[in-house]
Amino acid sequence: MTQYEYTIETTPWHYHENPYFMFVLHGNMIDRNKRVKSLLPTGSLMFNNWQEEHYGVRDSTTAGGFHLEFEKKWFKSTGVDIDVFEGSQLIEDPQIHIPFAKLYYEFIIADQYSEVSIELLLLQICDALATAKRINQKSVPAWIDKLKEILQYDTSNLSLQYLSEQLQVHPVHISRVASKYLSVSLGEYIRQIKLKRAIPLVLHSDYLLTEIAYAAGFSDQSHFNRTFKHYLGLSPGRYRRNLRKE
Repeated sequence: MTQYEYTIETTPWHYHENPYFMFVLHGNMIDRNKRVKSLLPTGSLMFNNWQEEHYGVRDSTTAGGFHLEFEKKWFKSTGVDIDVFEGSQLIEDPQIHIPFAKLYYEFIIADQYSEVSIELLLLQICDALATAKRINQKSVPAWIDKLKEILQYDTSNLSLQYLSEQLQVHPVHISRVASKYLSVSLGEYIRQIKLKRAIPLVLHSDYLLTEIAYAAGFSDQSHFNRTFKHYLGLSPGRYRRNLRKE
């Protein structure tokens, strides 16, 4: 685990020996491999597969990130299947973003409990990747990908009726089937998406928590505080203060 400030505008083509994640903490980055160009604003999580060439571009005046590299020997010691990592990709799943926010917190705090917490979080990340892989191997209805896209980028006051109209799928069918492909209930997935939007603003902005709550799509700060504490174990204010005093 390392934290970087990207001091050069463009890195040369290179590859990593091990599975490698980049969590953009502030600023904007671009990642380019031989298949795709990925835009990485603050809060983005990029996975680079080992031995797949790529290069990075700093797309803002300053930018910084938190990097996680899995050494091959770790897989042998834990019994985790390295095949859970497949293909360089921009990670959109909030169920992977949230453990990364916890991991970064433990990396910065580094107290007597952090080592065991980090080990558990690494296993959670691998488990979330394995779950996503199993789901992707199923025959997924075409409207599920559109549903995920709406949940990721549409900040409207979402409702089943609204989603039904956008997807042209009956609301009862959405409510029954969506959780099978999201691995959590629709409501929980929506809360996680909102939290994913909020985390980078809590980490690297001077916005008031009320402003962050509304920007992320929460109805009020109280709802935001409860959701943040439920998933990350402490309030957003405490999370921010603890990181900034280190």
